[in-house]
Amino acid sequence: MVKIYIDPGHGGTDSGTVGNGLREKDLTLQIGTRIKDILAGYKNVTTKMSRSGDTYPSLSTRTNEANAWGADFFLSVHINAGGGTGYEDYIYTSTSKETKTYQDNIHGEIMKLINMKDRGQKTGDLHVLRESSMPALLTENGFIDNTSDAAQLKKSSFIEAIAQGHVNGLVKSFNLKMKDEEVSGSTHIVVKGDTLYSIAKKYGTTVAKLQTLNPKVEADSLQIGLKLIISGSTSTFHKVVKGDTVSALAKKYGSTIQQIKNWNDLDSKYTITIGRKIRVK
Repeated sequence: MVKIYIDPGHGGTDSGTVGNGLREKDLTLQIGTRIKDILAGYKNVTTKMSRSGDTYPSLSTRTNEANAWGADFFLSVHINAGGGTGYEDYIYTSTSKETKTYQDNIHGEIMKLINMKDRGQKTGDLHVLRESSMPALLTENGFIDNTSDAAQLKKSSFIEAIAQGHVNGLVKSFNLKMKDEEVSGSTHIVVKGDTLYSIAKKYGTTVAKLQTLNPKVEADSLQIGLKLIISGSTSTFHKVVKGDTVSALAKKYGSTIQQIKNWNDLDSKYTITIGRKIRVK
């Protein structure tokens, strides 16, 4: 069982950075909670949060808890400030090749899903990186005092993309397998720079066939993170987690609200309950 310790930075009386009507402590909790919820859909992984509400565990409390729990990875989520722009992440100044590989994976997967300046992969002598006894990474997800970055941080779609990027990096690092999705056939997750032509060429198919299999997709506008059907007949199932809605799932999986309602015999209010496995594609 892989143990991931998720640390939403700051909290309680420590708001962290502030700017443009935003507080770091709120954003880090949103991102951290969403990372936890998405990871709930994978096999053989468990998570622990340093905080699940507006509290402030000391830095020592956070690392001591992770160490005592025997975490395999420490992930600290932050928002930057100071006049810059973009995303960056940190590992300890003296670290293992394994930690560097994890940083490579998470950094790369996040940059695939966001449209923000890449400030690079860095090292730093930071408490949560230095005092944790397992590989650790601290991510800085945009600048709260930059109007462009802040505009993105105010969007739920950006928070979702940031969280998904973290998860995708963890999935790659620890070879995690989904438990909630049953798919027959080939699929492709759209990343930055993808076009229907490049995807068709990669998989040895045609643009026309991709458009037939994915009727809602527009050739000149591929949304990053969208799952495309490449071939075969696909039925996808999703285990409902906190925060899921039928409309959000329809958007995520490229279905319609009505289809999900019909497939799962939902009531007129489209009620879904946490833990229920529903067909979404």
